[in-house]
Amino acid sequence: MNSLNEQTPRQIVEALDKYIVGQKEAKRAVAIALRNRWRSRQLDNASMQDDIVPKNILMIGSTGVGKTEIARRLAKLVDAPFIKVEATKFTEVGYVGRDVESIIRDLAETSVRMIRQQRVKDVQEKAKEMAQERILDVLVPEPKKSSNPFGQLFGSLANNEEAEEETPQENEPKQYQAGREWCRKKLEAGEYEDKIIEIDIEDSSKPMVGMFAGSSLEGMGDNLQDMIGSMMPKRRKKRKVTVEQARKLFQQEEAMKLVDMEEVQETAVKLAENSGIVFLDEIDKVAVSGNTGGHDVSREGVQRDILPIVEGSTVMTKYGAVKTDHILFIAAGAFHTSKPSDLIPELQGRFPIRVELKSLKKEDFKRILTEPQNALLKQYKALLGTEGIKLEFAEDAIDRLAQLACDVNAQNENIGARRLHTILEKLLEELSFEAPDMEEKDVLIDTEYVNKALQDIVVNHDLSQFIL
Repeated sequence: MNSLNEQTPRQIVEALDKYIVGQKEAKRAVAIALRNRWRSRQLDNASMQDDIVPKNILMIGSTGVGKTEIARRLAKLVDAPFIKVEATKFTEVGYVGRDVESIIRDLAETSVRMIRQQRVKDVQEKAKEMAQERILDVLVPEPKKSSNPFGQLFGSLANNEEAEEETPQENEPKQYQAGREWCRKKLEAGEYEDKIIEIDIEDSSKPMVGMFAGSSLEGMGDNLQDMIGSMMPKRRKKRKVTVEQARKLFQQEEAMKLVDMEEVQETAVKLAENSGIVFLDEIDKVAVSGNTGGHDVSREGVQRDILPIVEGSTVMTKYGAVKTDHILFIAAGAFHTSKPSDLIPELQGRFPIRVELKSLKKEDFKRILTEPQNALLKQYKALLGTEGIKLEFAEDAIDRLAQLACDVNAQNENIGARRLHTILEKLLEELSFEAPDMEEKDVLIDTEYVNKALQDIVVNHDLSQFIL
């Protein structure tokens, strides 16, 4: 796990700059919020430490300007449990929708998965050794009084050779050990990788308890399913696989046996409580503007249900109680038809930091196409490179693509950087289709190529609203 004490606000912003173009104010706000978390943990006064809660952030900006990406990259940067949810999925009790407490249950699930993966990674070497022993147990089973001591492998070889005299009972252990070591050398040399063996593994399928799915009691359904699963005896099944596949299956099984799940759950709950980040998208869709009838009643109900989670409460999950006091909430919305002041005052007060993300301009689109670590043009070059195509983009073509994205966003709905995905797919549609059969592998995309591929959209503005 990355330690926050190594990440200054400036370093966090620089790391975010590798993936997200512009939006300096939003990056600074999240960097400060993250650093303040670390600062509060350095306090000696435990009482003050508990009282200093994260300052939640409200991001305001149209779609495709980088709101979600900032929050997602931030969580990856510090290895924090992160979950993105849309406020429109939730409704107050009595309406069809999910219970807001499922946000914290999902966050706890994410946290457990993160810690479990880390613990499994830590025991891989030991698990690999144990998996090797289990494969040897299959190839050379321990001798019994009336069985062939050389198992599946030696049994199959015995059919092709003359039957030898029966080994005396007292020599069986020595022969067994010799055969096992012989097999071990062959295994380590990779000679048995394609050999088919029959193995006995745990059946991972769980009993289905679907009666609570989609209701506000879905958390109870999860708990009930786990409880029934733990009460029932572990089922095992036979599978015929190659030695290579068996090694992976055994290694996974042995790694899980070595992991202390109680410790994983305790650590995960603490991590979720102290480092969790919840991104609440589409918060503007539950804002009440004007009248208070019809759907607005439900929208206000969602806000009031979200409020206790954001304020600080305790949510019961199957891994234990999770306190939400120190979870960082980042809410986001376009606020085209409503404004932040349309949210209920109590909820507004829980998002003291407001940042407005700016709409993207032509220069921003150019930078998005080329600068980020896995920029769009780099992605398409790599994808077509798998077909042997060497794709290059001329500077004037990049300029033209950026201008087109800007123009189409201005004429139609402004969907920000997502417009570039649409334009590039349309631009490279023919090339992507023909790539496997092309003899000429060097392709240069220039302004002429762009205008020709997108001529219908360039000429016909009415058509562009349907295509792009």
